[in-house]
Order: sequence, then structure tokens, then C-alpha cells
Amino acid sequence: FQMASVFAGAKLFKNGEGEADSSVLEGKTIGIYFSAHWCPPCRKFTPLLKDFHAELVDDDAEFEIVFVSFDRSEADLKAYLDEAHGNWYYLGLGDELIQSLSAKYEVSGIPALIILKPNGDLVTKNGRADVQAKAPAQALKAWTS
Repeated sequence: FQMASVFAGAKLFKNGEGEADSSVLEGKTIGIYFSAHWCPPCRKFTPLLKDFHAELVDDDAEFEIVFVSFDRSEADLKAYLDEAHGNWYYLGLGDELIQSLSAKYEVSGIPALIILKPNGDLVTKNGRADVQAKAPAQALKAWTS
């Protein structure tokens, strides 16, 4: 299981659920979602991703999202979570993992959705296009095959 190495020692949060560690991601296909409240294209894409994620969760799919925030303040992050986000995990603002993940996956613009296999291998850096173009089950099937 390699996902632990991607999120080693990470503190993951979920609205109203407190803190979790990387074991919650075990065995799942992961979407790392780089986004921010101040970014208009992000605000357009997040509701699409929320519906996409909700449909897969309803199907008990082994898929999880980790939101990596480029917001400028904790207040912006919280407002963005409350307004638009799905019930998924996120890294706390200022977590040093934010810089290392964005460097590792060469994130040059947001929104970006990086898809990883359960073993931590990269599937695509353009998960956003798949979410916009495919039905959730179809996209997940493509990512996992």
C-alpha cells in the first residue's frame, strides 16, 4: 500500500468529523483536488465535482477526494467548504504537504484534479476533463482499469 507514502503523516479533516490519518484512503482511488475560493473556474468546477463524488459515494465506490486548498485564510477555506464542497477530506491550511504535492504533480493552475490508483501511482493529471466529460461510474472505471 503506497498511498500512505503520498499522504504520510498527513492530518486529514472532514467537515464535522474531526481529524483522520491516511488509513482512511486505503484501497481507494484518490482524487487530489487543488482549488481555492478566490478562483472563479474553481467555483464553477467544484459543484460538478461534488455531484460526481456524491454519485460514486452513493454507489459505495472505492473513491475518495482530498481537497488541497490554495485559499489565503482559514476563513476563506471554511466558507468555501461550507458553500460548495462535497463531504470529502481536506488538508489543513498551511500544511507543508500542500507545497510538496503541488510540486510533485506539477500543478501550475487550478482547479486541478490529480487521480491516483490505490497504490499511489498516477493515473492522470487531468481528472477535471474526465469529470466534465464522463458519467461518474464511467470515469472511475477508466481510472481503475
